[in-house]
Amino acid sequence: MAARSHVVVVDDELKLREAVGEYLELHGFRISLAEGGAGLRRVLAGQVPVDLVILDLNMPGEDGLTLARFLREHSPAGILILTAAGDVVDRIVGLEIGADDYMAKPFDLRELLARVKSVLRRVSSRPVPGDTAPRQGRIRLGKLVLDATARTLSDEAGDGVPLTAAELDLLLVLAGSPNRVLSRDQLLEMTHGHGADPFDRSIDVRITRLRRKIEDDPARPRYIKTVRGAGYMFIPDQAR
Repeated sequence: MAARSHVVVVDDELKLREAVGEYLELHGFRISLAEGGAGLRRVLAGQVPVDLVILDLNMPGEDGLTLARFLREHSPAGILILTAAGDVVDRIVGLEIGADDYMAKPFDLRELLARVKSVLRRVSSRPVPGDTAPRQGRIRLGKLVLDATARTLSDEAGDGVPLTAAELDLLLVLAGSPNRVLSRDQLLEMTHGHGADPFDRSIDVRITRLRRKIEDDPARPRYIKTVRGAGYMFIPDQAR
């Protein structure tokens, strides 16, 4: 029997975190609850690896954005952030920091469950829908090397370039369809799975983050081109 995914619910609202925890536990997940940063760190220091953190951004004291930065520096766990309905800026900042997905409060628990499963699929490195991983094992991007088999990006010295699970999935999808325009809807479907929000702008945010990490000049990208009105296209070294 496969091990249950370990999900941590971090929210200062007791009723909300208990309701989310009970619902996800009923659907087979191992659940830990934390009121804030101190509780989250205790869980992370425990014996059971954490697969996903559901993280409220608007908490007193150490807020969710600070904790998201901490997680990205110290844990491979997926991050699903919870924001107030109108906090578009917080959502964008959260995605910039490295969150894998977001939901606005109030939310339907069934939708939360779907998004939890989607993030866990990506974090666990399972193939994305459409199986668009690059055919060749290694792809050179200037001084960087993308290893599709090992799912790593490294520099000339062999040191890894830190990518979130969502960034890596997006890069692999793009690299798997070189010189082909992929629309935002296609990229959302390939990286989020079914049920992606058609108005989700997280693809644009992740493209921006990827360019900062792989391009010599992110303002004039060589590898991930914007095709105005159509989407994005990956241009490998040999085809430039």
